Amino acid sequence: MRPSILQLTLAVVLLLSFAAKADQARIESGVLEGEKAGPIHSFHGIPFAAPPVGPLRWRPPQPAATWVGARDATRPAPACLQTGVSMPGEEVPLMSEDCLYLNVWTPSISPSARMPVMVWIHGGGFTNGNASMDLYRGDKIAAHGVVVVSVAYRLGAFGFLAHPELSRESPQRSSGNYGLLDQVAALKWVQRNISSFGGDPGRVTIAGQSAGAMSVSILMASPLAQGLFSGAIGQSGGFFEPVQLAPRFLLANAEADGIAFARSVGAQSIAQLRQISPQAILSANGSTISHPVIEPLVLPRPPHDVFSARQQAQVPLLLGVNADEARSLSDMSAVTSAGFRDDITRAFGPLPPLLLDAYPHATDTEAQQARADFETDLRFGWNMWAWARLHAAHRGNKVFSYRFQKSPPYPNDSIYRAWRAGHFAELWYMFGNLEQQRWNWRREDEDLSSRMISYWTNFVKTGDPNGPGLASWPQHQDAKGPLLVLGNEIQPGIPDRLPALETFDAVYGALRKQPIR
Repeated sequence: MRPSILQLTLAVVLLLSFAAKADQARIESGVLEGEKAGPIHSFHGIPFAAPPVGPLRWRPPQPAATWVGARDATRPAPACLQTGVSMPGEEVPLMSEDCLYLNVWTPSISPSARMPVMVWIHGGGFTNGNASMDLYRGDKIAAHGVVVVSVAYRLGAFGFLAHPELSRESPQRSSGNYGLLDQVAALKWVQRNISSFGGDPGRVTIAGQSAGAMSVSILMASPLAQGLFSGAIGQSGGFFEPVQLAPRFLLANAEADGIAFARSVGAQSIAQLRQISPQAILSANGSTISHPVIEPLVLPRPPHDVFSARQQAQVPLLLGVNADEARSLSDMSAVTSAGFRDDITRAFGPLPPLLLDAYPHATDTEAQQARADFETDLRFGWNMWAWARLHAAHRGNKVFSYRFQKSPPYPNDSIYRAWRAGHFAELWYMFGNLEQQRWNWRREDEDLSSRMISYWTNFVKTGDPNGPGLASWPQHQDAKGPLLVLGNEIQPGIPDRLPALETFDAVYGALRKQPIR
């Protein structure tokens, strides 16, 4: 018997209702209406805290408001207020002071799925960056059975202003690090809500690149973040240098910078500063108000001290550095042998001759490579090597180090042409988003991307990147590694320029014994 028009109408209504519910997730604040592309559900612009505006500016993040009905979660929220962009070629994002939102990609929204979770913390020098940048789209990783979460956090003066008045407001007599408090709040939100997206709150790996990796190293050392994650991934960034190199990171000095900043915008008090327009604060923001602070609440001690005392989060760690980090951040073409030492002194201040001697620079060609290697090690190489070595010193910890040395096929007429395996280069491969750049990608690029995704997702699932069909990734043991080289060939290796890294270590060790000025 043929179904009636009424029966067909009811069937269509039921199907549409089921389709809508299939892309809905209920969290503590209300119902989210996401979207599905192929097997992956995505939810964008999810508030994990109240807007940090007005009286909530420069306060720890507060709970997000609830809502009635289904909230549209198909569009990303604005990025946090910032100056510039986090990487060359990036479009300036839509921005707002109301920016504490996150995004989720998941292959299942069944609470019974209990899938592992990767929480991504973007880079940008704590000055810029965007959790919703296309490059960080998590669908390729999610397709491997992992829930991916990308989180926003306050930047620049909005995220890192310290001030005596703010410290007096705090029960811990602390200020600064509001951006890091946002990250902690996002991790707590994940613990409470990720099961609604098929995630397992007991298997959360924090991951980040550049300032995001620095954040991961801080979260591993922070008492506030303990128990909120079970694994960590750091790509090209850490926070292990001696405080003697940057005494303004100490709370008292950061507060002094905060007073100067307030005066620069005509504010004599925090009350006045909270009434100033966000645009005025953004235009006045300088580099002195864009860094973490050693303070009693989030980071009572420098990470190096915490790791040396073996009091960091004892979780599996995957981390690494790119072979040519500095080439995407500095132009090396004008470096000469004659000006090598003077140029570095002007850029970084007086340095021990022993340190510069570790980078031979007899000819201009040699000097250009030496400058690139020096800046790579200064900004990234030593940090990642020290982080791996310190964490591996606790024999119960699994540590897996890598060196990414694949140069993407940059067009000769692009801004990327001289980057080689520079800062950011691994991200297209690790997220699997090669198609976002219309470059001449080859099969070897696709193969490397596929293998990196497998390594990363295996680590998120088990705390070990190894798996069937992959070259064996050895555990990092000591100063000599070993590590895994990720390039046209994937094979074990040792850290680049190990004698230079050991020289850095000796110089930094001596600095730590000196008083902080």
